[in-house]
Amino acid sequence: MKNVLLLIHDDAGQEARLQAALDLSRALSGHLHCVDVTPEPLISDSSFSMVGGTILYDETEREEEHLVRLKQRLADEDVPWTCESRRGGFASCVEASAGTADIIVLNRAIQGSVFDMRTIVGDVLARSEALVLAVPEEARMLDVTGPVLIAWDGSAPVMRTIQRAAPLLAVASSVTLFQAGYLSDEAISTRDAAVYLARHGIDIVVEASEDSKNPVAQITAAARRYEATYCVMGAFGHNRLKEAVFGGVTHEMLGTSGLPLLLGH
Repeated sequence: MKNVLLLIHDDAGQEARLQAALDLSRALSGHLHCVDVTPEPLISDSSFSMVGGTILYDETEREEEHLVRLKQRLADEDVPWTCESRRGGFASCVEASAGTADIIVLNRAIQGSVFDMRTIVGDVLARSEALVLAVPEEARMLDVTGPVLIAWDGSAPVMRTIQRAAPLLAVASSVTLFQAGYLSDEAISTRDAAVYLARHGIDIVVEASEDSKNPVAQITAAARRYEATYCVMGAFGHNRLKEAVFGGVTHEMLGTSGLPLLLGH
């Protein structure tokens, strides 16, 4: 787990993404790769082609200046890094750069933005095998050595997520496996998950609630109790075959949780 991919764009969530990506790269002794995205203007009327060209030129110029400033900052950081520029949709550009990525850093949401970050997170998860770390726009660090909460539903997506996240979980001060409600008959048990993590040198605490109502509130409350610095989740819920991109619980957590979310599918 060495390759960290960071979405670069001049928006309100950029500082949070950058700081989280730097913290991840340091903790994993990894390499930070930045993909600077210039989105193309959505203008369908050909009579506005001149306007569209002007918008694209202005956006390209702004992103080029933004990337210059970012490279100047990165030159003073203690992590190896590379940068590239792409033009197009955020999700498609990130996907095009994510072939060797282990983890991709995005935002949970950006208030007032014309870009729906939850949709972008969902699209990236659907198109890439990498984990996605979605951080709040107001965050200014990621405490990778603090307590971690795993929202456990016994599904294959969350099991695959913790398998790939094991190197990161290994540096946490504590790991709690929290189960909200009963597991389905075909679910992976909390015991099996605990044994798997123990074999990777990760001791965990297991907490299970029999209340299946409002899992988002339960996960959020558990994260507060354990003072979790981020939450690990699978990207699909029990009814994932009926869900277009990712689970309702995950979608709601992206919109309402104050925590960084480490997601996989």
